[in-house]
Amino acid sequence: MSIDAGRRRALALLAAGAAPGAPLRAQPPETFDFIALGDMPYGRDLLAGPPYRGLIDRINGLGLPFAIHVGDFKDGTAACSDDEYRLQWQHFQRFAGALVYTPGDNDWLDCHRRGDDPLERLQALRARFFAGGRSLGQRPIALQRQGAQMPAHAAYVENQRWTHQGVVFATFHTVGHRNGFDADSAAVRAEAARREAANAAWIADSFALARQTQAVALVLATQAEALIDPRGRTAQRGRVHDSFTSIRDTLLPLAAGAPHPVLLVHGDFHTYRFDQPFVQPGGAPLANLWRLQVYGHPRLHAVRVRVQPGVAGQPFACSPVWNPLSSDPRQEPQPIN
Repeated sequence: MSIDAGRRRALALLAAGAAPGAPLRAQPPETFDFIALGDMPYGRDLLAGPPYRGLIDRINGLGLPFAIHVGDFKDGTAACSDDEYRLQWQHFQRFAGALVYTPGDNDWLDCHRRGDDPLERLQALRARFFAGGRSLGQRPIALQRQGAQMPAHAAYVENQRWTHQGVVFATFHTVGHRNGFDADSAAVRAEAARREAANAAWIADSFALARQTQAVALVLATQAEALIDPRGRTAQRGRVHDSFTSIRDTLLPLAAGAPHPVLLVHGDFHTYRFDQPFVQPGGAPLANLWRLQVYGHPRLHAVRVRVQPGVAGQPFACSPVWNPLSSDPRQEPQPIN
């Protein structure tokens, strides 16, 4: 060992409170919180804007480092105009911390309902929300984008990644309800196939990064609910729809073999769920994979997610961020699981 290396080791031992000659011990992972939300706001800004901005103000008061919006920042029949995109960008810039956004179907795929070209709107969305190497929000964070990291998938700048306190975070672009594969347009269906190939590559690379860096956890975020029965009405335990091969064939097998816990955050069904619904091919539960489905319109609430890797058996915990300007799901009939 060189003198400089020995000196650095001694300083590290002193900082850790260890005696000279004692082995270095890794510091216990720190607990931290972030915000997840999505499927809002819906409706004209005159009505939907005040409660949504009230929720953002409430989130800002928590002083957390970042929030993740899992898409559908407008309803599926609302205008897909540049003015609408500018309004939603302004909402995201209201967040006092960093805001990371992944698109939903309402934001571009469903724009054909208004006579717009979904693929042109997707390009406009990318130009507005995914330019440069930083997140949205007033205190943006540096992001890796798949478009810059993987030339084979250069278009997919919306697939993003960052690390916070030893946890790898990544977004990937799936949309409800059938991920674009049920579109009338052959061009849109072809885009869905390319997007799923990009998603699979990005998910695999994020698992590899988490393993390489000995991450204490991996958090993935996307828009779509992938557990949907053939009638498209209810989430079904364990069954991933064929439209989401990046989840079924890449995420689930990698999560089953991961040395760290994994959390999948998504929206789409507008009902809060925090559970472990995924199973392995033989039917056994995927013990180290959790999922969080966030609130959505008309319930304009967020979820505070605690990453607590030092807590055995419960590396993630969730609690609502209630918005007094929105309907209260605690006073509604609860769904039967």
